[in-house]
Amino acid sequence: MAQASVALRAQAPGAVRAEVERIDGRPVVVARMDASERRGALSSTASATLAEAARTAKDQRIPLVASIASSGADIMEGMAALHGWGQAARAIADCSGIVPVIIVLDGPAVSGPALLIGLADFVIMTEEAYAFVSGPSMVAEFTGVAIDNGELGGATIHARHSGAATLVVRDAATASQAVAELLSYLPSSTDEEPPRVVTADPPDRLTPEVEGILPATATGSYDVRDIIGALVDDGHFVELRTRWASNIVTVLTTIDGRPVGVLANQPLAIAGTLDIPASQKGARFVAFCDAFNLPIVTLVDTPGFYPGKDLEWRGMIRHGAQLVFAYGRATVARVCVILRKSYGGAYIVMDSKRMGNDVCLAWPGAELAVMGAGQASAILQRGASDEQRAAYEQDYTERMLNPYVAAERGYVDAVIEPDETRREITRALRLLATKRENLRPRKHDNSPL
Repeated sequence: MAQASVALRAQAPGAVRAEVERIDGRPVVVARMDASERRGALSSTASATLAEAARTAKDQRIPLVASIASSGADIMEGMAALHGWGQAARAIADCSGIVPVIIVLDGPAVSGPALLIGLADFVIMTEEAYAFVSGPSMVAEFTGVAIDNGELGGATIHARHSGAATLVVRDAATASQAVAELLSYLPSSTDEEPPRVVTADPPDRLTPEVEGILPATATGSYDVRDIIGALVDDGHFVELRTRWASNIVTVLTTIDGRPVGVLANQPLAIAGTLDIPASQKGARFVAFCDAFNLPIVTLVDTPGFYPGKDLEWRGMIRHGAQLVFAYGRATVARVCVILRKSYGGAYIVMDSKRMGNDVCLAWPGAELAVMGAGQASAILQRGASDEQRAAYEQDYTERMLNPYVAAERGYVDAVIEPDETRREITRALRLLATKRENLRPRKHDNSPL
């Protein structure tokens, strides 16, 4: 960060300091909480400074970066502190979808401040940070379970179980580097295009290495990140929420120097099936990319939704609809590549042609169908002998489980060889560089939550 800066509410007391600074030459509003001042307690004036930082970011159309370390609303100030926290929360919410909001958590975030991180586009937690709405003492009082800060809301918990942490880093210095890297992929506001990146990686480079990544058997697993690394510029990408919902992978990267978001099924985790966390993770990522003009590249390899009574009772319908909804309303350039399996409802959800993607590509071995051959045989050949069922499965595989049937009907734009994937994605993104959609005004949509 450069030294030159402009302070906001410089003489106001409280634990929050806000300035307009430059990160890699770009203006950014930076708000910092000082944990040494009454453990970062948020007084009404401190919250007002945080709110002013958010309003300035929105008005000036520049990113907001807030560093949080707070024990919560200032108890000594009473209701005024709560009012101030609400004012800050609303100001940050007003930034949503207009300017990128990044929160760095380098210490505690208790009660109200913990909820603030849920409003951010990205949350970077240091290893020593923790966050929770109700602390260990309240948990013990109400449930009788003794638990410490780290077990209740440490960085590992939020990275693996809640999904609240986008990235977990070693310390504050590493967090600053992560902030700069994230911003390098993003525009300053929704009014701009993401900045192009200079790369020496040829846009028409062939990728023969991806052919060796897929296993020989249809049920074999592989790491889809190896395919992503082969397709993107210089093999470099930033994976978000790595340990949460690991059956889906979300990354920021560049292709042909153009920042893009890549969403991919991960066969290494529960065979790449979709469950509630994966649907939430994917929907949030698609909505973010759409808000900030990042083209979306979707790599598909999923046999469907993960079955189970528990998932259905917890709302698989509602949460699965979140991913459908996010893709359905996205207006940025969208390129879908079907690598292997794409079955049933998951075929629709993973940005299928009729969901509105702009270009749909498939590898020759891709399988597009309502279900796999074994499932179809179990339903349609219940009374048949083993030999008859085996013959049916072979016939079903040959006739139905290939991308050419879908291509004939216009559901796939082109069947490409795997080594042509980077080149074809680049061509599609260049073709779609000027894509714009005229949206009719409305107050807001009603996303399934």
